[in-house]
Amino acid sequence: MKKFEIPEYYKSPIISKVKAKRKLDDPRKKDFSPTTLKFGSVEFIISRHFGFCYGVENAIEKSYRAIQENPDKRIFLISQMIHNPDVNQDLLSQGVRFIQNTDGTQIIPWDEITPEDIVIIPAFGTTTEIRDLLINKGVDVQTYNTTCPFVEKVWNRSAKLGENDHTIIIHGKHNHEETKATFSHSKENSPSLIVKNMEETKFLADFILGKHTLSEFNLFFEGKFSENFNAEKDLNKIGVVNQTTMLATETQEIADFLHTTMIEKFGIESIKNHFADTRDTLCYATNDNQSATLELLNLEADLAIVVGGYNSSNTSHLVELLEPKFKTFFIKNEDEITSKNDITSFDISTKKIVQSDQFLGNKTNLRIIITSGASCPDAIVDNVMKKVLNLMDITFDPNNINL
Repeated sequence: MKKFEIPEYYKSPIISKVKAKRKLDDPRKKDFSPTTLKFGSVEFIISRHFGFCYGVENAIEKSYRAIQENPDKRIFLISQMIHNPDVNQDLLSQGVRFIQNTDGTQIIPWDEITPEDIVIIPAFGTTTEIRDLLINKGVDVQTYNTTCPFVEKVWNRSAKLGENDHTIIIHGKHNHEETKATFSHSKENSPSLIVKNMEETKFLADFILGKHTLSEFNLFFEGKFSENFNAEKDLNKIGVVNQTTMLATETQEIADFLHTTMIEKFGIESIKNHFADTRDTLCYATNDNQSATLELLNLEADLAIVVGGYNSSNTSHLVELLEPKFKTFFIKNEDEITSKNDITSFDISTKKIVQSDQFLGNKTNLRIIITSGASCPDAIVDNVMKKVLNLMDITFDPNNINL
């Protein structure tokens, strides 16, 4: 796999050694068991796969190259490059400006963007509408296009399905930048519909089987289907793709459920004429990170720490997997830890920042699971580990790591 040039301060003395050793021992990534590092009375159980993926490293390399290559030009990002506050803040500090918020709210009017400006397309990609707007303004949209290749793979698969008259069912969050981009591309070739979870999928299945009216369908999925979508006609031949940061197991569950639904309606003998196998759209990094997190559930630990941006979809799903078994803290960086007991974290169910005085407690020996999202620099994970060791009065020597 290609080696990317990313700023040194995103790299780490601890995690880099762990990843290098695991890559050497398991080059084909068949072993999903974690790595254990012991520092005095603290044992860190480190997930096999986490941190920057191919798409994120590609985006970071191109974004910082844009800064280096264009010192005298204005540089814009359509929105956050990735969902990590430290990375985005660093880009802002170097003069990059965001045109929109992650929810699509305009920060800088399009009228202010000129052909002489550098515009970076983020890792999530962008909508065809924004792409065409920039092209019509004479802006170069290719040189610093950081769209993840695995997101583009979903777009290409959707286009292929559209050519074969399939309607595209997108498993994703309809207000997420990647899903907005995927939806805008898929609806150019095919009727398209977004489902967020199994609850929405079951409603869709019931409609396909005639258990809901058209008006009920339109109300339930308002704002989530393409223009001129004809639910009574367009759901006779479907294929499922996904926002690449969703739970891979849930995407497969949704696809399997709809496959069964189409068999029930049309019969097993003609299922190939009504349902497309789209397993090849699942992102390798999402699969690996989630599989490695599931492996952690076979262990015992005092707590789990998940590090990443609070608006990061892939990170929130790691929390979702760990929370049922472990006391889990979702933090953006080491600054959220203020003492042995006090920590600020993000509650994925309420979508709120919460304070807790039940962090490390009074135990003298601790087993701590630690992982991070695909947009989180390894250096931040290092800093979290060092903060914990400092609070436990344990001296850390980066040159003395036993693997």
